Amino acid sequence: MLNLSQNGCSVWVASSTEGLLTPTAVALGKFDGVHLGHQRVIGPVLQPGGQLSVVSSTQSNENQQLTNQQYIYSTVVTFDPHPQEFFTGQPRTLLTPLDEKVQQLRSLGVEQLVLLPFDKELSALSPEEFVEKILVQQLQCQRISIGEDFCFGKKRSGTAKDLQLLAANFNIPVTIVPLQTYTGDSSTHSSCTSTTTQDGRISTSLIRQSLEHGDIENANLLLGRPYTLLGVVVQGQQLGRTIGFPTANLQIPKEKFLPRQGVYAVRVFILSETPDTNPIQNLGVMNIGNRPTVNGVSSSVEVHLFDWSGDLYGKKLTVELVKFLRPEQKFPSLEALKTQIQLDCIAAKRVLSAEC
Repeated sequence: MLNLSQNGCSVWVASSTEGLLTPTAVALGKFDGVHLGHQRVIGPVLQPGGQLSVVSSTQSNENQQLTNQQYIYSTVVTFDPHPQEFFTGQPRTLLTPLDEKVQQLRSLGVEQLVLLPFDKELSALSPEEFVEKILVQQLQCQRISIGEDFCFGKKRSGTAKDLQLLAANFNIPVTIVPLQTYTGDSSTHSSCTSTTTQDGRISTSLIRQSLEHGDIENANLLLGRPYTLLGVVVQGQQLGRTIGFPTANLQIPKEKFLPRQGVYAVRVFILSETPDTNPIQNLGVMNIGNRPTVNGVSSSVEVHLFDWSGDLYGKKLTVELVKFLRPEQKFPSLEALKTQIQLDCIAAKRVLSAEC
């Protein structure tokens, strides 16, 4: 179990159900992206106004009523590895790798993240066994929240309604959250399960599709925040400085999902090593790609910061994607590349100034 804390806030992260903070109020799901739909599923298990949520049991003792109160820990329960990765055997990139997921859950007020090891044993549990062994015995659930499309148990045979009925046998209330749907300019919730609604629902796959097409505005709208890349600045080929545009070469976690290759307008936050110190904010342009003009063969993520001259090696950066500017392309010369980067910077400044 890990205690990942920042700015005085902590999230307990457990890779098993031993030593957990119990009893729990549990939001169940995969939660990759922690998007607007996920946030509505998590909402019912959060402590209202940061106050203690209690379970009271009353018993008679010499004609006196004694009340025992216990704190209920707001807990997100997900699976590791991602079930799709387990069944296909193929690595799956994620919108929010563990560090990012913890950061987003912390910002929502979640106190505990449980990563259930998704293996043969877990995948073979029947819906009844999953409820009794995992939710009741190990997690000591007092209430549960799920999306209406949640499936669980062997061969995904259990539905949200099944979970509600099974949990009722243990007096555990289950909130079934209607699907979040996207209408093009706003998100609404609907319990309708028609093809139209399903096609437009806020989902991890829809966000991934938007990012693959460079539709950053749509992805950010569905997430409820900018899509970000987190990485450490490492030494690159240093070609940018030879044409007047030095770049920070970011080392991104291999499991991070990368959007369409090309150039982006971005906001960049230089994280401090001191937890209580606010990050330094800058604006810039970012390129994701193989750098074909200089015969690059491997993908890289490079950021050019406007009006910055300091040393960034070893620094941690958070890069917020604002707008896709253009796809990556090969230029006939470094001079032509330099001219295009100048145009990219002008375009990015225009976009970013409109954001302010």
